[in-house]
Amino acid sequence: MPYRRQGSVRLMKDIRRKVRRTQTITPFGVGGIIDLRGESFVAADIRSWASSGDPVDSPRLAEKLHVDRFRSAPVIPSGKAAYVSRNGPSYIRFPTWLFCPRCRVMKKWHAGLEIKDKHPVCDRCPGKPQLAPMRFIQVCRAGHLADIDWRRWAHSQSETPDQRQCQVYQLRFIATSESSGLDALLVRCDSCRASRSLAGISQKNVLKQLQSRCRGTHPWNNEDDEEDNCEETPQAVQRGASNVYFPVTHSAIDIPETSRIPDGDELTQRVVDHKFWPDFTSTLDGPLADHFKSIISIQCQVSEEFVESIRRHTVNNASLNPSTNSDDDLSIAEWEAFSTPESVTNSKTFSVRRTLLGVDDADPRSMHELDAAISTVVVADRVREVRALEGFSRYEPIPGEDEEGGRLVSVNTARRTRWLPAVETYGEGVFISVDEDRLTSWEELPSVRNWTRRIERDLDASFKVDRLRAKSGPALLPRFVMLHTLAHHFIRQLSYDSGYNAASLRERVYARSHSPGSGHPPQAGVFVYTAAGDAEGTLGGLVRQGQPPYLAETLIRLLESAQWCSQDPLCADSTGRSLANLNRAACHACTLLPETCCEIDNSILDRTLLVGGNDVPGFFQETLGAALEESAETVNRS
Repeated sequence: MPYRRQGSVRLMKDIRRKVRRTQTITPFGVGGIIDLRGESFVAADIRSWASSGDPVDSPRLAEKLHVDRFRSAPVIPSGKAAYVSRNGPSYIRFPTWLFCPRCRVMKKWHAGLEIKDKHPVCDRCPGKPQLAPMRFIQVCRAGHLADIDWRRWAHSQSETPDQRQCQVYQLRFIATSESSGLDALLVRCDSCRASRSLAGISQKNVLKQLQSRCRGTHPWNNEDDEEDNCEETPQAVQRGASNVYFPVTHSAIDIPETSRIPDGDELTQRVVDHKFWPDFTSTLDGPLADHFKSIISIQCQVSEEFVESIRRHTVNNASLNPSTNSDDDLSIAEWEAFSTPESVTNSKTFSVRRTLLGVDDADPRSMHELDAAISTVVVADRVREVRALEGFSRYEPIPGEDEEGGRLVSVNTARRTRWLPAVETYGEGVFISVDEDRLTSWEELPSVRNWTRRIERDLDASFKVDRLRAKSGPALLPRFVMLHTLAHHFIRQLSYDSGYNAASLRERVYARSHSPGSGHPPQAGVFVYTAAGDAEGTLGGLVRQGQPPYLAETLIRLLESAQWCSQDPLCADSTGRSLANLNRAACHACTLLPETCCEIDNSILDRTLLVGGNDVPGFFQETLGAALEESAETVNRS
């Protein structure tokens, strides 16, 4: 991608400075900082894209985010063609305060000093060593980013009149051996010998004590874009700290138009015209719904599964209206497509088919227990996912309505945007849903409910509650925690079996709760998939593992591995782990995944609800128990 300073026509298209197209969304999307070969840059907002972005189509996601369209970064070709390519996302050098690692002299860089295809160098030292960026920068909760005023910092502890009145600044960034940590680093003025170490620079109000205010701007802004009315107190943070950049991204699976029931319009019309059909569709679950379903099935001479598939189709279409919550829209349409693949027409971007675990009478008891717990298995030969960047926050994530925290900064900092940067990826995956009757019975156990309530209390006290509730629904159900944990262990096991590394796999958990009377069908499944920027998609390893006999073996192995952790008993007996105590029996040694894999930042995980423990029965506890008994018998026979 090219690098450009706002207001300058100079483009630094060094062939070494490249990012992948998917990285322009996260982690190096608008506002993100990227380090390349000792240089540091920040991504400018989408005004630098002009009209060069490639269009990305995703009507469902556009409706949710209230935008007209999406664009992806144009691919810059290699070789000589890169110098005549279309302009794309700009990455601006930041921080602008640099220092020489040899003589330690600091220099304030600007666009006029840039030389095409060259990195900044020190003109004082022989060999012209490359200048390094300063380690600390300042941010504020309004999302602004700027250099620390190092001149003010160096003179903030001035002792003599000459130091307090110094007007000629020649700064050095000194590293001493007299102490350790930040005490060993200091900024010194060669003109008046004033200096101050970096000790205490991370304290909350240290910049406020210097009377250093937030300039209310972003590194890519022109001077006339500056916001003089920013009242937030700037905070000093390390350039690579995790709280410098919190991107807000959204994703959606491309679902084709839902087809009518494949058995024909005549059968469908007969079912819909039945006198008990309104009563059946208005009844969510329970004996009454089963009674209506049975009567309609017998009198219309169709299967009960056929009647249920029509109801799901009807409920899904009814949910897609302007008054329905947008988060529900995306999950419900995807759940409908995966749980009843017969109700959708396969396309070039979405191709799914139902399969089985392949368990027969000769298989051991553990396989039969697993088969009873799993209701649906679907392999996706081809899926298309669109990921879009809405904006970002700094210093703190975007909080709940009644909490203080970071503000959302739009990808266009000058005006309301009508389009968002996005990327489309293609891949494959495996969808699994569990038996609803078994799951409901398990969720009604008092020990399971009480255990989940403890997690929910920590969730309500978390600063991430709004974001996590958008995924879990208004109430945290035991199924969500269990299925989310299952998805993590599924990914970990597939990384051994399928040939993909864990970081290349992603999850989508369908287990959210719904408001009473919403009419939305219950969800209880997970979709594990891989998606790559290449339009040709991926290699078929997940599809193979999703078919018999491989999937059943993978699931048994993941349950066995989930039973123990190298950190046990500390992990298994945990009453609160991770940020805001949102995890229980889950740690890096057993359950957590790379950030790119998880929908909700490795939160709300617990092996206990998956395999059992602490007097709480796990949903797959019987399957795991049978598998362990069979393993013990095998060892005894040998």
